[in-house]
Amino acid sequence: MQAAQLLRTARRRAGLTLRELGALAGTSHSTLAAYESGSKTPNVATLDRVLEAAGFSTDVTLHRRHRGSAALPRGDELAAVLELAAEFPSRHSPTLDAPVFGRPTERADQR
Repeated sequence: MQAAQLLRTARRRAGLTLRELGALAGTSHSTLAAYESGSKTPNVATLDRVLEAAGFSTDVTLHRRHRGSAALPRGDELAAVLELAAEFPSRHSPTLDAPVFGRPTERADQR
């Protein structure tokens, strides 16, 4: 979500006008209007301060994005994975050689 949309949503959910939120956050209503329109972008500290003034907190979750490695470029990595996949059988055995889930198995000492 972009900062403009985030600020607008927080202000509306808090039931505040631009002037009310500006007074609570210690900034002008015109600056908040510029943030909400996207013509100005607040820094992280300002964004956090305005959201807290509206009664919200910020939570950030980081997710690692894989972009290949220096040792193996992305295209080569994909080729290596496909080569590895080719080593696995493409068809399953026609008979079930493993126990069926939920059925008791017959142990060798009980036969």
